[in-house]
Amino acid sequence: MIQLLFDYLNEKVIILIDGKNIRFGKTDYGAQTTTIDGLQLNYSGCIKEHPDLKGDSDWRKKSIKRFKYAINKLNNEEEISNYIINDLRKHNYIPKLKQKQGFRPVKI
Repeated sequence: MIQLLFDYLNEKVIILIDGKNIRFGKTDYGAQTTTIDGLQLNYSGCIKEHPDLKGDSDWRKKSIKRFKYAINKLNNEEEISNYIINDLRKHNYIPKLKQKQGFRPVKI
């Protein structure tokens, strides 16, 4: 299991990676987590990442499907965490900590 902590504006975002199972949460909600299906996605951010979805009424479902497909192609938790760190950096998320298997967190 790998835990990632990001700063985004004035929020702390937590990501838990357990095999192919990925959960997202914000610390201001008491660190409650949800799958990507339960996240609020930004239309302009999704269009920036996937320009072909502009004007599509199912943009949310398709962008979630693409994210899941990209994750399923990866082999292990380390590759998944590196993919998420690199992907979220494009959207102004600042990676702070990475914790593996409950050991001491390491600064990114």
